[in-house]
Amino acid sequence: MAHQESDGPAHNGTSRNPGSVKFRGPVQLRRDRKDEGTTTDERLLDERGPSDWLHTDPWRVLRIQSEFVEGFGALAEVPRAVTVFGSARTPVDHPEYAAGRALGAALAEAGLAVITGGGPGVMEAANRGASESGGYSIGLGIELPFEQGLNDWVDLGINFRYFFARKTMFVKYSQAFVCLPGGFGTLDELFEALTLVQTRKITRFPIVLFGSEYWSGLVDWIRMSLERSGKISAGDVDLLHVTDSVEEAVRIVVDSQTAETTVPTGTEDTW
Repeated sequence: MAHQESDGPAHNGTSRNPGSVKFRGPVQLRRDRKDEGTTTDERLLDERGPSDWLHTDPWRVLRIQSEFVEGFGALAEVPRAVTVFGSARTPVDHPEYAAGRALGAALAEAGLAVITGGGPGVMEAANRGASESGGYSIGLGIELPFEQGLNDWVDLGINFRYFFARKTMFVKYSQAFVCLPGGFGTLDELFEALTLVQTRKITRFPIVLFGSEYWSGLVDWIRMSLERSGKISAGDVDLLHVTDSVEEAVRIVVDSQTAETTVPTGTEDTW
C-alpha cells in the first residue's frame, strides 16, 4: 500500500541485479539456494496441518520483534519522507514510470526523502527520480513467493518477512502517501492509510491519488455508494486529493508540513 505489491512479478526488464534473486526476510537467496516456496507470512497465518504451530508460534514473536527493531533502528534518523506507491508491473517506457520518476525528483528537491516498496515499476521510478536528484531514496521490500529484489536506485533498503511490520514503517516514517496507478497492493496501503486518518490514529496526513483518469472511478464509487448509504461520514471522501500534476502533489505535501509546524501546543500527534 511506491509500493512493492503482491500482484505479480514485473516484466519491464529494468532491474540491474545479476542472477536469480529471492529474499527471505533480510536473507538473500540466489540460483539454487531456494526455500520451500512459501512465505513467512503464509506459514504464520496458515492454520492447516498438525498442531506443531502451538509450539512454534511463540518463537515467531522473536522474529517479528526483530523486524520492528531493525526497521526502527534503520529509519530512526531518516529525514521527513513521503511514501510513493504504485504498480510493480509498470514498464520503464510507460508514462506512469515517467510520472513516478518526476515525482521522486520533485519530492527530493523539496527536501523530502522518498520511500517505496523498493521493487520495480513505479517504485523504481520514484526511487530513481529521488536518487538522480540527490535525495534520500529508501526501499522497504517484502518476502514474496516470486523472485523480486530491491531496485538499484535504493540508498537504504530493508527487507521484511511480515507485511504488518512493513506497513508500520511506511506509516510511522512517512509524512504523506502518494499513490500512482497500482493493483491490490497499492489499494491495500491506500485504504489502510484512509482508515488510520478517518479514525484519527494519524492526523494531518495527506493521501494523494496521482492520475485522475485511473482513480476517478474509485473516488466516484466512494462518494456515490459509501457516502450516500451512510457507510462513511459526509466529507470523508475529501481525505483524498486527486491530481495529475507533480507540482500540485508536492505542494499538497509541503503545505501539510507547514500546517503541522503551526499546530497549537497540546495537539501533537501521538503514536
